[in-house]
Amino acid sequence: MQDPTKPSKDAAPTGTQTLLRGLGVVQAVAAGARDLKAIAQHIGTTRSTTHRLVSCLVEERYLRVLPQVGYLLGPKLIELGFQAREELPLVTLAAPYLDELSALTGDTIHLAIREGDEVLYLHKTPGRNGPEMRSRVGHRMPLARTGIGKAMMIDDTPAEWQRLYETSLPAGGKSAFWPQHVEQTWAQFERRMVEYATGGYAFDLEDNEPSIRCVAAPVRDASGRIVAGVSVASTVPYMSEGKMGELVPVVKGVVGRLSGELGWG
Repeated sequence: MQDPTKPSKDAAPTGTQTLLRGLGVVQAVAAGARDLKAIAQHIGTTRSTTHRLVSCLVEERYLRVLPQVGYLLGPKLIELGFQAREELPLVTLAAPYLDELSALTGDTIHLAIREGDEVLYLHKTPGRNGPEMRSRVGHRMPLARTGIGKAMMIDDTPAEWQRLYETSLPAGGKSAFWPQHVEQTWAQFERRMVEYATGGYAFDLEDNEPSIRCVAAPVRDASGRIVAGVSVASTVPYMSEGKMGELVPVVKGVVGRLSGELGWG
């Protein structure tokens, strides 16, 4: 089978062939080819053809060349990458993945971003299991009180975890709508966060709302930075701790593919 990075020399018209070869050069450099010989071997062209393609791409800033290093991806690709990320709204990009999780689980699906110390919900797909949840698009909650918020905290330092934990505590230590709830201690919260950071996911074990549990995972961009979170939530009768454990690889897998759309991986 032909390498998809190598253009067909016979099937494509001349202009298309040149375009595909140019893209093949970019892909070869991205894969680690640093000199003309390596690039030519990767795309299957002669040295002279490769030199013409590479020279054009350097001139147009799609590639750069550094002494003692060789060819690298150029600044134009960085500019286009940022532009592509900004032009496609996250909710639109995430929609098919959120729909997939909804179909797989029947539970409530959330997409949220981090704004300061808060979660901002951008999307909610109501579940088919149990009663409707209080969350809504545009709703904000302290990061440390939600599973989706904790998923977006996993790259933070323990000192930042503690700050967010302390600022999320309700006044007087009791929630106005859930006065019987016993808050986690900082030591308990930290132990959970270490586990979540290691596993790449987070839980809400009725930390914010009675009878509500969720499994969440972070969405990352091309730099590896966490830019959003996705959660699958339901009430206790439909979200046992055993089911939560089973959902972890499912949620991480779907959210990982969403992150791939943003260039992560």
